[in-house]
Amino acid sequence: MLMAGSTERMMQLEDYAIRHSTPLPPLLEELIATTREKMGNRSLMICGQIEGTLLQMLAVSVGARRILELGMFTGYSALMMAAALPDEGELITCDIDPDAIALARSFFARSPDGSKIDIREGPALDTLNTLEGPFDLVFIDADKENYIGYYEAALPMLALNGVIAVDNVLWMGRVLDPQDDSDRAIVAFNEHVRRDERVWNVILTLRDGVMLIRHK
Repeated sequence: MLMAGSTERMMQLEDYAIRHSTPLPPLLEELIATTREKMGNRSLMICGQIEGTLLQMLAVSVGARRILELGMFTGYSALMMAAALPDEGELITCDIDPDAIALARSFFARSPDGSKIDIREGPALDTLNTLEGPFDLVFIDADKENYIGYYEAALPMLALNGVIAVDNVLWMGRVLDPQDDSDRAIVAFNEHVRRDERVWNVILTLRDGVMLIRHK
């Protein structure tokens, strides 16, 4: 367990990393502030500047033209990734929360990248059954109990050189001592991917843990 001083040091290092990374455009800073105002503690679901920029760089690195996102929330990560797409690119994003979707739409309408984003409202597993690949980048950040199902549905649609990025795979440290269904779901997902001989993967100790997955 981290001592109090170590936790403070980690927070200082994250702040340092943010200050020494490419700053966010004003619209995304406003989206974060508005999400905090309207969503309260749920605003912690935003992946943040460092992870958002990582997703953007992944999209650029694989030359993404089509992106799939499972779990949009208020649209922050969608806008970060959409900025890396060409003008004719497409990002399909899924969510079930009408309030979050309404907030996201209001910011998409103000962004030059908003026209690239296609929101699919409803259970993501149902939406996945209607889609065809390939997708160059897949970002999974939805309900944890369905992570294995999302992964299994998305993998066949992943482009040969594509990447799946999965958020919250360290789950605030609870993977070390799982207590509830969400904890156990993340543990099961991590083990499921580790044993999957179709792929290779790495867990990055970034924020709440990000797993990157590629075809072997």
